[in-house]
Amino acid sequence: MKILSVFGTRPEAVKMAPIVRLLRKTPGIESRVCVTAQHRQMLDQVLRLFEIVPDYDLDLMREDQTMAQISAGIFTRLDPILEDFKPDWVLAVGDTTTVVTTSLLAFYRKIKFGHIEAGLRTHNKWHPFPEEINRRLATVTADLHFAPTTWSQGNLLREGVDPEKIFVTGNPVIDALNYVVGQKEPQEITDLLDTLGIGNQPTRRLILVTAHRRENFGAPLENICRALVELAGRGDVEIVYPVHLNPKVQEPANRLLQNVGHVTLLPPLDYLPLVHLMKRAALILTDSGGIQEEAPAFGVPTLVLREVTERPEGVDAGTLKLVGTDTAFIVQQAQRLLDDESAYLEMAKAVNPYGDGHAAEKILTALRSGSG
Repeated sequence: MKILSVFGTRPEAVKMAPIVRLLRKTPGIESRVCVTAQHRQMLDQVLRLFEIVPDYDLDLMREDQTMAQISAGIFTRLDPILEDFKPDWVLAVGDTTTVVTTSLLAFYRKIKFGHIEAGLRTHNKWHPFPEEINRRLATVTADLHFAPTTWSQGNLLREGVDPEKIFVTGNPVIDALNYVVGQKEPQEITDLLDTLGIGNQPTRRLILVTAHRRENFGAPLENICRALVELAGRGDVEIVYPVHLNPKVQEPANRLLQNVGHVTLLPPLDYLPLVHLMKRAALILTDSGGIQEEAPAFGVPTLVLREVTERPEGVDAGTLKLVGTDTAFIVQQAQRLLDDESAYLEMAKAVNPYGDGHAAEKILTALRSGSG
């Protein structure tokens, strides 16, 4: 069986890494990897961490390029690879421009497409943008759908997907997390936390923030930053915010937070230190999809800085709470968790609904079954 795995961003690389590593050591499978490098720097550090060397590197990242330009590059540079390798299966994960374009190319070539992390939905095409439409289009072209939860499976069933083509596997991000958390905490994180008074005998609690989604650009992101200013004023917390490289994130974050006490702005972190920072956090504020899945594994209450989420399982389980981007409401909900021990413990002790760390094995079993 010939399998081509295609990914281009850091979250995709993290989730595909356990699958690629398993395929690489499985007899009877010729596995190759193609990276689009939709995110160059953030992708490369994950490849190094998981010891993955791509067979094909499209190297598409350019400053300020549009989604149309990224799509055009993938169309023209991935197609010859499909023609040459002639895989039996193409695999991609999630809902990026890389995923939707890859799925269409596989369809054009009549190559079977396996969609990992299938069935996530907000049912609002603008939130998140453009991911909601990307994943819906990938569903239409997919031959097998690897749903992370029964909720995502239900979405696919309601859209008329053949039940025999859906496999509930858990999310491979948990497989990846188990691999990474077993590695030693990077010295940079140990030193940072010691400097902030959050070492072995913490005098303050750590709030980790990630906010970078396209739909939060502008006023919503400014509202988030203003909430952080208010929270920092408590004096008993340290806020650490690794700031995305996108200028639309950098500008408001630096303008509003650069000189605020108890707020530390960092450049984007590699995945290994980010995981260990999550592990040490008392509270996480995020608009990231992946962190919504990862934080509950550490029992860290997480406030989601979005109006809707395609991962409501975490909300239903009690590990996540949607708070949107209203400054006052973010502050209120964060204060509640910081001041009310029972409310904090209720979220911290909830069960992670996103899998048991064996998603890669379940995906491989489905592929080898000959379904699709």
